[in-house]
Amino acid sequence: MIRVLIADDQALARDGVAAVLQTQQDIEVVAQVGNGRDAVQAARRLLPDVALLDIRMPVLDGIKATAEIIGTCPATAILVLTTFDLDEYVYAALKAGASGFLIKDATREQIIDAVRSVAKGDTVLAPAVTRRFVERYVARAAIASSSKFRLSELTERETEVLMSVAKGLTNAEIATQLGIGEATVKTHVTHVLMKLDLRDRIQVVIFAYESGLM
Repeated sequence: MIRVLIADDQALARDGVAAVLQTQQDIEVVAQVGNGRDAVQAARRLLPDVALLDIRMPVLDGIKATAEIIGTCPATAILVLTTFDLDEYVYAALKAGASGFLIKDATREQIIDAVRSVAKGDTVLAPAVTRRFVERYVARAAIASSSKFRLSELTERETEVLMSVAKGLTNAEIATQLGIGEATVKTHVTHVLMKLDLRDRIQVVIFAYESGLM
């Protein structure tokens, strides 16, 4: 059973998401709260598998709440909510440790799939939105010397895999694109994470754009 905490300052939005999730036999909404501080406290008390947080909330916003929950409840995956015009906040939330994000007009199927994905350790990236907020809000500075050194540790194939991950492609899509097996792609991704000292695919995206590789 996937246990989910929902935090949104709009009661109608909370109820709507809860109603969608509770139609699924493998998902249980364990709490609904209206601000970030209550979300942190509920997460510490209930230890949900997934915390679905709005970005703009009173008392404590979703970005700060993400950092606090990750700091004290590392097993809880964070899925943030945003509107298309608030991409800079999404970037900050991903840096804080969120596993992904949804746009508020997501379909019920997208919401359900996203919750299941982050619960099993995957990340949720919407490629079109990823490109938009990264291009608008991540500085396109030259690659720093430390980034150059870290990138030099990668093989040519690992660099190709890194760039594909940064574009939001799945392992299956990368396998098709590069003409290799999906298991081989998974191995390359693991090596990229280890060599660059990154936690997950979200951090791969951030690294690729911040370093100027993309």
